[in-house]
Amino acid sequence: MRNLKRAIRRYGKHILALTVIMLLFVFSRLPVLSATERAAITSRFEFTRFPLPEVVGEPYHQLRQVNPSLEHISGWISAVGAAVALNDLDGDGLDNDVCYVEPRNDQVIVAPVPGTGDRYTPFTLFPSNLPYDAVTTAPMGCLPGDMNEDGVMDLLVYYWGRTPVAFLGEKKRNFLSLNGDNYLPQDIVLTAEKWYTNAATFSDLDGDGHNDLLIGNYFPDNAEIIDPSSLEIEQMQDSMTRAYNGGDNRVLLWQKDDHKVAYKDIGIFDNQTTHGWTLAVGTADLDGDLLPEIYFANDFGPDRLLHNQSKTGQLAFAKLQGEKGFNTPNSKVLGHDSFKGMGVDFGDINHDGLLDIYVSNIADEYALEESHFLFTSTGEYDKMQQGIAPYKDESEALGLSRSGWGWETKFADFDNDGELEALQATGFRKGEVYRWPELQELALGNDQLLKVSKSWFKFQDGDDLSGHQHNPFFVRATDGRYYDLAPDLGLDEPYVTRGIATADVDGDGDLDFVFANQWEDSYFYRNDSQDTGAFLDLKLLRYSNESVSEAIGASVTVSLPDGRKLVAQVDGGNGHSGVRSSRLHFGLGKVKEDAALPVEVQWRDTEGQPHQTSLLLAPGSHIVPLGKTAKPASVS
Repeated sequence: MRNLKRAIRRYGKHILALTVIMLLFVFSRLPVLSATERAAITSRFEFTRFPLPEVVGEPYHQLRQVNPSLEHISGWISAVGAAVALNDLDGDGLDNDVCYVEPRNDQVIVAPVPGTGDRYTPFTLFPSNLPYDAVTTAPMGCLPGDMNEDGVMDLLVYYWGRTPVAFLGEKKRNFLSLNGDNYLPQDIVLTAEKWYTNAATFSDLDGDGHNDLLIGNYFPDNAEIIDPSSLEIEQMQDSMTRAYNGGDNRVLLWQKDDHKVAYKDIGIFDNQTTHGWTLAVGTADLDGDLLPEIYFANDFGPDRLLHNQSKTGQLAFAKLQGEKGFNTPNSKVLGHDSFKGMGVDFGDINHDGLLDIYVSNIADEYALEESHFLFTSTGEYDKMQQGIAPYKDESEALGLSRSGWGWETKFADFDNDGELEALQATGFRKGEVYRWPELQELALGNDQLLKVSKSWFKFQDGDDLSGHQHNPFFVRATDGRYYDLAPDLGLDEPYVTRGIATADVDGDGDLDFVFANQWEDSYFYRNDSQDTGAFLDLKLLRYSNESVSEAIGASVTVSLPDGRKLVAQVDGGNGHSGVRSSRLHFGLGKVKEDAALPVEVQWRDTEGQPHQTSLLLAPGSHIVPLGKTAKPASVS
């Protein structure tokens, strides 16, 4: 006994420390799905992969030519550019056309989605009639939208090194032989400035019934980042956590100009919002007034959520910030974060009829100590008038806080069970030389040195940062948490991905998707799942006296027999560089084929007047005319 007491006195602190460590280990372990449940969930999904079509052009390269002052970090400068959008461009009634950016030769390619027929020959979009220097310019994204309101889908291409270009679709084109000659390039702003655009979305920001354009820029305007002959010494961000020296984020307000594209550049944001290093933008009506709020996902600094207080023709936004709780770190409070915002999407993950916000950051488990965000709505929208964002981060509790170096995020219901899956694009650059120690050292350095490009570590071809991760495919289990089932589904190839686009490409009632990969092949994934529920697919068309167009920003609520509500809004291009179909797709679960589902639709007409329509719709695909007396039509 005496020896035992002596041992306790001698080793008591060590025993206590070990006990605490063991308890912390037990409590910090993430939940694990049982093999049985994991197999049962996995059996609901099946995907078949196809490479996207290519067009013969310039030889492939793996790095961009850059400003000589940035040559030692050419791998960093070459991190973005892959992008993808899905929509109906040939008028066959299906979103089976893809517009994607191939960064290996800087082509913007339009093509039929693989497996949907050889309806036309793939072609490229190039602004041949406009000033364009292929050496100092690189495309970054392709955004479908009817910009001149003539009823034909146009394509906006945005770049590093110049302002965006509208490729206007010919109204009297032969869709069966779609080609590059069917698109007329036109500048959307009359300026020779160099923009470095990484994200863009269409949205009716002022409520006048016409879609404006929100532009998210990255490097400072008129920089010479990818000019190999430049004599300028370029600067990087002026902080790792509070950088406000980026390019101007812009609202381009739609202007009437006889079916031509005309926008007015409106400077309305404060300095910090204007000059964040923006990688993703998103808009959604969060408080039910049919005016979309704005979310800027910013690299190297806090994201911004802006409350829309506009009146017709008069833009006004107020910054919102979340409230800090007793156990909430500052970095997890909306608007206070110091993370690297790189993707944003909206979806209702708890069936309360309110949209939640999913944001990607750098969330490698061993580096930078960040996490992704899932800001769930509290429903206290009256607080928005006080500048308070009614959202709390629940990413850890729901299993979505960790994965890797995250870019695009996309919610979608791939098995039609009424629960949203969560896709994420991850990875920075593939290589053989591990560079995380150097990045960690840079991140801990003095901000005064950070903006000096010479102080950055070498990062070129052959260097690696999170280059061998897979894109997570998060599925919700019966315990309410999300689990990554990509390895179980054969989706765990280690890509470096930037954009994700979703659509029911083949019209079979389930969603397919595309990964746009950086410096490697991009792929279409056809949904071949067998055990899927019923679905409701809605194409909302807004009619006016002059034309008909997709009703971007329209909001839909579907009530299910079990009491759940499903909500979604027509997306004008939210995210980093992936653009989903503008059709709304709802998984209904085990709903009878002849069920009459209550559907509420809210939208603004082309005069800016708000409307609400109540419908009873059976499962399946429907075209819903808005602003016209015709009834919704089922699509066989």
